[in-house]
Amino acid sequence: MHSHIAIEGPIGVGKTTLARSLQNALGAQVVFDTNENPFLDDFYQDRPSAAFRTQMYFLISRFEQQIALRDLPNAGTPLVCDYLFAKDKIFAYLNLDDQEILIYDKYFAALSHQVLKPGLVVYLNAPKEVLIERVRRRNVDYESKIAEDYVAELIKAYDHFFYHYRDTPLLIVDTSEIDFVESPHELRALIQRITGGAIRGIQYYHPVRSKK
Repeated sequence: MHSHIAIEGPIGVGKTTLARSLQNALGAQVVFDTNENPFLDDFYQDRPSAAFRTQMYFLISRFEQQIALRDLPNAGTPLVCDYLFAKDKIFAYLNLDDQEILIYDKYFAALSHQVLKPGLVVYLNAPKEVLIERVRRRNVDYESKIAEDYVAELIKAYDHFFYHYRDTPLLIVDTSEIDFVESPHELRALIQRITGGAIRGIQYYHPVRSKK
């Protein structure tokens, strides 16, 4: 089993739920992506004008969090992170204009080589309709401002990123027919797939919900 696992996927796909479940199942230390950003409300109100300051704040916050991982206690304990540092570029390229990208890329290049790479990345995906339903179900205030078109853009950006991703072993999980937030059985099966053997290269997990 990999000792450092990062979980990725678009909003509403279940990253945090899976991270907490792996924490309980493995006795792992867990690190959650930061949602605190003083510019986030501005971003949802006026995306073009607020995108650069919102993204740069996230980049620096995530970098500080990742560097702190070097000093975590219990170094032999498995580590689960509910985001991959490199995914910051997904949002940057989705939201920034060409001139902003020139500046962003210089900062990202300077910071990213200092960040530890996980031993395994688990990429959770689902269609737009599934994600929108899950987001509405959990009823988080700031998420209610996210447009469906933006979710569709985000899905395409994630798929493009992971189509080209080769930095670590990658498990791609189709969550369209399962809901491990609501189903302990489906959650246990996914955890067993993640922890049950060595994952090399790119592998796929396509569970199908059993019919009652």
